[in-house]
Amino acid sequence: MNNDFVAEILRATDTLRSGDSSGATAIIQAALAAGGLASSGNDPKGMGGGFRMPQRTDVHTIEGTLAPDGPDEAGGNVYSLEAARGQRLRQPLGDVLRTLGEGRKGLGLDGKLPGSGLKSRTPDLPLPEGAELRNLHYSCAAGARRYRLYVPASAGDGLQGLIVMLHGCTQNPEDFAAGTGMNALAEEHHLLVVYPAQTNGDNSMSCWNWFRPGDQMRDAGEPAIIAGLTRSIRDEFAIRHDRVFVAGLSAGGAMAAIMGETYPELYAGIGIHSGLAYGSANDVVSAFSAMRGQSSVEPRRRVSSDAAPRVIVFHGSADTTVHPTNADRIVASQGNQDVAPGRTSRSEQPSTGDTRGYSKVVTAREDGTRALECWIIDGAQHAWSGGSPIGTYTDPQGPDASAAMVDFFLNGSPEAAAA
Repeated sequence: MNNDFVAEILRATDTLRSGDSSGATAIIQAALAAGGLASSGNDPKGMGGGFRMPQRTDVHTIEGTLAPDGPDEAGGNVYSLEAARGQRLRQPLGDVLRTLGEGRKGLGLDGKLPGSGLKSRTPDLPLPEGAELRNLHYSCAAGARRYRLYVPASAGDGLQGLIVMLHGCTQNPEDFAAGTGMNALAEEHHLLVVYPAQTNGDNSMSCWNWFRPGDQMRDAGEPAIIAGLTRSIRDEFAIRHDRVFVAGLSAGGAMAAIMGETYPELYAGIGIHSGLAYGSANDVVSAFSAMRGQSSVEPRRRVSSDAAPRVIVFHGSADTTVHPTNADRIVASQGNQDVAPGRTSRSEQPSTGDTRGYSKVVTAREDGTRALECWIIDGAQHAWSGGSPIGTYTDPQGPDASAAMVDFFLNGSPEAAAA
């Protein structure tokens, strides 16, 4: 999907919204023809035929639509349409037009591109003696979600915090827990970990709906559900307010950014892996643009406050699903934090053995608290850095994003480090 094609789709959207459906049809048909998208010959609704996406290995699309081919020569996952050869997009143009008018189903792309049949894994997670992985359900006025709660065997020695983990598209809580290895860290550091589930009933790709305006505000939609779930667990286990954190991958990372902006008093730290800044998109079309690093929407900035959550960012330099410039946008969105002059440090770590190199920027406040960390991983694609191959969308080469996030959350302030 090249830039000219996307521009034509945007023009068709505006034309449709003005009430000219025939004009929108003509624009889309011309764009499809110019892009080499073949007619399927199936025209049950009399709207000018269907279309299908050609099989190309250089096409990368929204997260979750590409199945991993397996590790490349460097050990990372390779994502391409070849992994799902034979599956093609076929949808009548009339349906596409209705989708454009609704502005909510991804231009007919959700759940129908090659590779979108990739199933999230539900691995058996071995538990230490005395640990629990509870399968629970939460509901409130905004909605309901299933979730898994890891209670470590070490909880008897006193819990030290709570991390809410938001999975990416096509994943589920069990898959995400296995891939990130967060339960093992929870055992080591006496942490609760909660994994809310987004199903294909909530989004056709099981993505958190970070691009919808109704899911970007306080006391509404998915943020209200996640916040309510967080509070219920925090209060049940008497977790300190400054020891509550949220992190996520891709769509989950974008939703974690939303949680930090809409509930800054609830979370002390935010972890965003391969995600996007708050307010990067307001519909599906702008979401695709943002993911390509072409967003015209400026990241929103909050009022400067010491109470704002601290933020740690991970992104692969070779990510073709969510462009790495989105990490820069997240950093820019944090620009109003009270960062002390001269308190920004930059470092680089070359690759060593089986571990990828990376560059890291750290900013600190006057009291020495790490306000922001941004890790750019050399050559990494759209995958959790240092994750386990047991889960999907992981890059075992590291560095270990989970360990770095836990350290940032628990030891990012002078008081915590001294405790």
